[in-house]
Amino acid sequence: QVQLVESGGGLVQAGGSLRLSCAASGSGFKINAMGWYRQAPGKQRELVAHIASGGRTNYADSVKGRFTISRDNAENTVYLQMNSLKPEDTAVYYCNVEARSSYSTRDYWGRGTQVTVSS
Repeated sequence: QVQLVESGGGLVQAGGSLRLSCAASGSGFKINAMGWYRQAPGKQRELVAHIASGGRTNYADSVKGRFTISRDNAENTVYLQMNSLKPEDTAVYYCNVEARSSYSTRDYWGRGTQVTVSS
């Protein structure tokens, strides 16, 4: 079993920055891909950024050039640096990891962290 703990959300003015972190813990697993999703009120959950085990990244068009995803494999932690934040970035942000054990490969989700950008 993998547990995910997210941190770093909060309230920020438009144009500001926040850094989200998500640490995976547990035993008997290896992390493959890691990513961040978000869900705004009344909208579907959407991919924000994704980073493969080898470091290749991809981003939603709406955050390209403003957000940067990175990972620390030694610490099983993924980060999302968010710059030039806009009110439309307001959402609950969820960490997602794909973890492989001896028995299976599956996705795990964090509980989410609220990001609110005021205009």
